[in-house]
Amino acid sequence: MRLQNKVALITGGGSGIGKASCLLFAREGAKVVVIDLKKETAEATAKHIGTNARAFGADVSKASDAEAMVAFAEKAFGHLDIVFNNAGVFHPKDDSVTNTPEDIWDMVIDVNLKGVFFGCKYAIPALKRAGGGSIINTASFVAVMGAAAPQIAYTASKGGVLAMTREIAVEFARQNIRANALCPGPVETPLLAELLADPARRQRRLVHIPMGRFARPEEIANAALFLASDESSYVNGATFLVDGGITAAYITPE
Repeated sequence: MRLQNKVALITGGGSGIGKASCLLFAREGAKVVVIDLKKETAEATAKHIGTNARAFGADVSKASDAEAMVAFAEKAFGHLDIVFNNAGVFHPKDDSVTNTPEDIWDMVIDVNLKGVFFGCKYAIPALKRAGGGSIINTASFVAVMGAAAPQIAYTASKGGVLAMTREIAVEFARQNIRANALCPGPVETPLLAELLADPARRQRRLVHIPMGRFARPEEIANAALFLASDESSYVNGATFLVDGGITAAYITPE
């Protein structure tokens, strides 16, 4: 019960890492506010948890939705202690800097970077009212290294999340608010499965992982749980890599 008496808001909670985190946080004693663009998927996750969960539909790239989701969390459970800004997109037309369409760039940046900005902007006052708390922002291993298989908007958005998280961590540290960037490697989620349906494209990425497999959503959720809990009370401003050794490798084992 590492999150007993805590209230956690998790975006992208309808599937993948977000859903796994909602279920895990609830098992560890948290009351969970499940946020997803599709309210019905958020409701499905909340229903799975039971009485200690509430669902809310929100487009995190819109300020009004972000403000409303935080207000909903406080109204539902009285306070807010943990914010996991996890919602994100990866578009198949996101490619090289020379040929990624402007509208794709804007959409990816809006969700992945501006969405985290809004999540922090409106959640931090709520965390202050609760006496402090933990912010976890999903970045990526590509925030710290370049990708030869280009995805310029995604990479830029996650690099922005990493830099923004560090600044927030420093600014609010003495107000008992911690902020850390969770940087997963590739994860077996519906989003990745759709993008890497082509076996050759999938293998192109898999070959770079020393462990020889993609992560499971539950493995990333476990890392988020640590950052959300008091066990990480002195972890602040961290680039928390959970990538199976990708960023440590020069070449992978045969």
